[in-house]
Amino acid sequence: MGLRVSGKGQQSHRMVIFAAIFVLMTVLILYNSNNGNDAPYAPFHVATNHSLKTTDLKKWSGKDGYVPVYGNKNMTLHCHNCALVTSSSHVLGTQAGEEIDHTECVIRMNDAPTLGYETDVGNRTSLRVVAHSSVFRVVRRPNEFLHRTDSNPVIIFWGPPNKIGKDAKGTLYRLIQRVSMTYSNLSCFTITPSKMRRFDGLFHRETGRDRQKSHSWLSTGWFTMVIAIEICDNIKVYGMVPPNYCGRKSASKKMPYHYYKPRGPDECVTYLQNESGRRGNHHRFITEKQVFARWAKQYNITFTHPKW
Repeated sequence: MGLRVSGKGQQSHRMVIFAAIFVLMTVLILYNSNNGNDAPYAPFHVATNHSLKTTDLKKWSGKDGYVPVYGNKNMTLHCHNCALVTSSSHVLGTQAGEEIDHTECVIRMNDAPTLGYETDVGNRTSLRVVAHSSVFRVVRRPNEFLHRTDSNPVIIFWGPPNKIGKDAKGTLYRLIQRVSMTYSNLSCFTITPSKMRRFDGLFHRETGRDRQKSHSWLSTGWFTMVIAIEICDNIKVYGMVPPNYCGRKSASKKMPYHYYKPRGPDECVTYLQNESGRRGNHHRFITEKQVFARWAKQYNITFTHPKW
């Protein structure tokens, strides 16, 4: 005897299926609406419809954009020749230390050390550009970052004004102020809020991308390169790869992102993930290097290890 399903049973079954489909569609709609701002944009890079606007950074710059952390010092550093030493592991094995130390001014970033790496990166530091996120790491090791410098070194701290600005007077600013008072030979400066906005505007002009709307973070390399252009007549950059490097076969060899963190993330993986990142904020390392490549012709910038 065959099984017979009543009309009410069939209707009930259809209602269950309909309800399940409705719930599933609702979930999908909610998910897509919450991720509406995450629509993919083809490799970030410079906007394809952007008409490049050349910025004369020699005129764009201004010493009034730097505020002394303690005292009434002025940011007057100027050098004919500069060595800008990146934190990339590409500097390892170069034996460029002696050449770097013989350069008039040596520029470093964040908490990149020299102790133990002198053969490749040298020992001197004329200027160190430090992000707000690296302040504690720098201050925690004064013998490395505050003693082992030139006779009158400069440190420029950058970051959101509400974290590092003079008016904020938060923990970070008080810490920097204490360091500046303790080491009288140091000239410590922070970047003014108006100049921070100019760095954002410069990124927009050079790439066609609004930094905030594109969920981008400027890197310490961006700030350091611009500051170097301001104060140096000639710049030699050590360890920075060209913008197309991570697409080459030669990039298949793993290279740590920082030379002093051998077990750290791979450089190219870091670059590519940040360049294509859509959720949250990301550094746009490759896009920045595209801009640096253009600036090289305009501001006497050369790149070595690798050479390009």
